[in-house]
Amino acid sequence: GAARAPLARRFGPALMLRLDQALGHLGEEISPLAEPPHYGVRLTLPDPIGLYDDVMAGTSRLLDQLCARLKAQETGARKLCLTLRRVDQDSQTVELRLARPLRDPHRILPLFDRGVKEIEAGFGIDQMRLEATQVEPLPVRQLSHVSSGQKGQLDDLITRIGTRIGLENIRRFLPADSHIPERSFLVVPAAYSDPEGPWVALRPRPLRLFPPEPIAGSGARPPGRFRWRRMSFSTARATGPERIAPEWWLEDDNWRSGVRDYWQIETRQGRRLWLYYTPQAPGWFVQGEFA
Repeated sequence: GAARAPLARRFGPALMLRLDQALGHLGEEISPLAEPPHYGVRLTLPDPIGLYDDVMAGTSRLLDQLCARLKAQETGARKLCLTLRRVDQDSQTVELRLARPLRDPHRILPLFDRGVKEIEAGFGIDQMRLEATQVEPLPVRQLSHVSSGQKGQLDDLITRIGTRIGLENIRRFLPADSHIPERSFLVVPAAYSDPEGPWVALRPRPLRLFPPEPIAGSGARPPGRFRWRRMSFSTARATGPERIAPEWWLEDDNWRSGVRDYWQIETRQGRRLWLYYTPQAPGWFVQGEFA
């Protein structure tokens, strides 16, 4: 007790509490973390199956049970794993990554089509297991707009294509807060983003945008004739200029030449190009092409 008094005066009661807990003289209340819910269902078959229709029918039964559990927890599956155990104890798996959290068995079942067709059933399958390996919140909400069905169809299409090439390879354009052409949009995975809109386009923009490519020209007016990508062009109509200034608060080597005067050029050869002129460091460039 005498040795404790100086410690208590110097460091306060918190230190003494911890010492007593460390020596087992006092207990310490804890808040244990609850086990996360496990979303998995299993189907044991009395007779082995191997036909596509039978496997899909079993998958449908499993989906009904799994989606009921997901609905009770107001969650949706983002990743599903279907494991098929064969009579020789070997297992085949079909993994499905969804573009959006989903718990509608009628929408999920067709998405297993490709994977189930590739299954090697061997001498038969006697057990099926379906597990949601990744879930996300999916609260119940009223679907009263036509666009909801259209969005669901798009999500299912993204999922179907994603099973072939990977969800991360399906991308969409989103608007960005910049007036610089090459920084006015973002390219993000469609499965992990929501569309934004409407796009604000004060002036027409080309369908294709690429790094500036220099062409020969003199003066501030668009050249009547020029060569680009080893082809000759003659200007039929020019609309502009649209002056775009650099964002002075950002360092960008591509804009060190200063402001750009953009022109829409219709050529006699049928190509519609986006050209710009840099008056502070005279030069002409092609940066895009219209449809």
